[in-house]
Amino acid sequence: METKSLTLIQAINEGMKTMLTEDENTLILGEDIGKNGGVFRATVDLQEEFGEKRVIDTPLSEAGFVGGAVGMALNGLRPIVEIQFLGFIYPAFEQIATHVTRIRTRTMGHYSIPMVIRAPFGAGVRSPEIHSDSVEALFTHLPGIKVVCPSTAYDAKGLLIASIEDPDPVLFLEPMRLYRGERNDVPSAKYSIELGKGERIQEGEDVTVLAWGAMIPVALKAAEHMKEQSVSCDVIDLRTLYPLDKDIIADSVQKTGRVVIVHEAHATGGVGSEITSVINDTAFLYLKAPIERVTGFDVPIPLFSLENEYLPTPGRVANAINKVITF
Repeated sequence: METKSLTLIQAINEGMKTMLTEDENTLILGEDIGKNGGVFRATVDLQEEFGEKRVIDTPLSEAGFVGGAVGMALNGLRPIVEIQFLGFIYPAFEQIATHVTRIRTRTMGHYSIPMVIRAPFGAGVRSPEIHSDSVEALFTHLPGIKVVCPSTAYDAKGLLIASIEDPDPVLFLEPMRLYRGERNDVPSAKYSIELGKGERIQEGEDVTVLAWGAMIPVALKAAEHMKEQSVSCDVIDLRTLYPLDKDIIADSVQKTGRVVIVHEAHATGGVGSEITSVINDTAFLYLKAPIERVTGFDVPIPLFSLENEYLPTPGRVANAINKVITF
């Protein structure tokens, strides 16, 4: 199989290009995505290849173009909406909460909304206020929309294609810190990765480490450090945050009996709390220690010089692993 060595953002571009080529009903809309190729260049060259009617520059109105995409999806199109930063999605939250997520129920299954909302998110790239928010939990509380987050180029293309082909709406979160990090061999041909399925990216017996997005490299570095203490970590990339892959969580926790959950979002009300509830339901009697969470703090994400003080680090994760091991 022919492959290309791609960064995560290049793989996202490839995924969109694949679907624009295959399906004439697929189109992209958002701010500065045409001539400028998007603020991160995720859509670079796509307007030139597919034209202004399929790669559409919009006014600065998230509520407007998300709402417009609802009408497009209801009429047989498959819109891909780019929000420049997840922190800019708040004006569109009303459209998402009251329309995007409810059409299938509202019409008793007669209509669905096959649309994808792409959004860069997370801290670590020295962005100004609002740009670095990690508020995935707001959307996992809305039945009717799937929430997906890749951590590698391979997963990014496969999950994005699956999201575009899904008959229901998907919020596709893209970790900015990983956009131009490691490269993966990515198939040139079309492929998809099933939504709602996590992946075990490191086999271990002693501790389950659950993470997603930009926290995957952090978790892996901590796991590598713990090998020096003869502690092996079962590292799980959840990939889809709603619906969660409860089977892979339960399987891992029942094996290890110890759990560390890592996410950069604020601790209170984060997805880590829901994962803890899943473990309580499926593997509570297997636990050998209380569950540890390593998260961001319950403060607005600080600017520039303090950003690294906010983010989970391999050291903080390793300390949590030691805590559950020595309990």
